[in-house]
Amino acid sequence: MIKTWSTPVREETRRKEPCALCGGSAFTAYLCCEGFAYVCCKNCSLAQINPQPDEAAISGRYSGVNYLEYELANEEAFLNLGLLSLADADFYKFESELPVDARRVLDIGCATGALLAYLLGRGWQADGVEINTAQAEYARRERGVNVYHLPLEKNMLEGGAYSLIIASHLIEHLRRPRVFLAEARRLLAPGGRLFLTTPNCDGFQARLFKNHWRSAIFDHLYLFSVKTLSRMLEQEGFYIEKTLTWGGLAAGIAPRPVKAAFDKLAKRFGFGDVMLIRAALRG
Repeated sequence: MIKTWSTPVREETRRKEPCALCGGSAFTAYLCCEGFAYVCCKNCSLAQINPQPDEAAISGRYSGVNYLEYELANEEAFLNLGLLSLADADFYKFESELPVDARRVLDIGCATGALLAYLLGRGWQADGVEINTAQAEYARRERGVNVYHLPLEKNMLEGGAYSLIIASHLIEHLRRPRVFLAEARRLLAPGGRLFLTTPNCDGFQARLFKNHWRSAIFDHLYLFSVKTLSRMLEQEGFYIEKTLTWGGLAAGIAPRPVKAAFDKLAKRFGFGDVMLIRAALRG
């Protein structure tokens, strides 16, 4: 089982924020973890850490070299998961329908650039965004891919330039998820697609482990369900083409045959630990 990376819990400047989905200000306790806690919006059910850390505190979490070491140690597993998610999202069918000169992809939170290098090898024009400087430099040097190191909206990228935007295990880390989605919408070309992957707080494992769920970590500022993330996407001008989940049981907590059977059920019936939403521009 891949151990989820998280910054050690520490004191940070925080302030109370309205709900990022509905703007509400009434919350109820949701998960009480070691050193931090989540609340749930009484109006829309979005789970979030609130009060929220400020931008400087969040940026500081991803500035060290430890993140690069973690990504390199798990790189092969992460790439394999990324390729499986592309297949599940019907990427190859989408690719086959695109003219070659329209195949331009932006991978946001691209880490060491392994997935970008794969797509580059398939003939895509491949760009990445990675705020961890060590990872961005590694991707450029070792993978030969173009990576921007500022937060997405600060790079001033060309509007309508990308037919595909990928953001895997990213949106839950962001203080302003709506700003991210608005910028992704601006960057997508007509007919483009957004592939968004994030933990599913309405899945079986989240319900079973609660405060000890592996995705309830200090770095995850939001925990989305299919319902809350779909609603945010729709409010930001997207429509949902496909939703799927996977991961019924974590490795090591059940015999392999039991895990395999449970994983198939989770994928079929939508109670998996991780979700992927494929979204397109509305209108």
